[in-house]
Amino acid sequence: MGFTSVNDTLGKKMDTDSALKTQLEAAEVVKISTKVFVDIFGEKSAAQIKPLFLKNRTLTVTCGSSAIAQEIRLKQAEIVEKMNKVLGGNEVDRIRYLL
Repeated sequence: MGFTSVNDTLGKKMDTDSALKTQLEAAEVVKISTKVFVDIFGEKSAAQIKPLFLKNRTLTVTCGSSAIAQEIRLKQAEIVEKMNKVLGGNEVDRIRYLL
């Protein structure tokens, strides 16, 4: 009896379960957005931004201050462009921020 790798099992599951695939892709967007925020805002300011989830191509984040929320609003196009470049597609259209 042979063993099946976790990677193969997940790959087959993702082929048959589009909801799981969507969740994994959204989790990847959240992970990448954290890196993009550090690149654009620096570590100190990015520490005040917490990506929560992606829904309908809108990334929702929480902000530690209204000043950070304003910076995200001003740099939204740059952030979205950089995230989509890293993701290799048009996964994010806009950013919604909560205080």
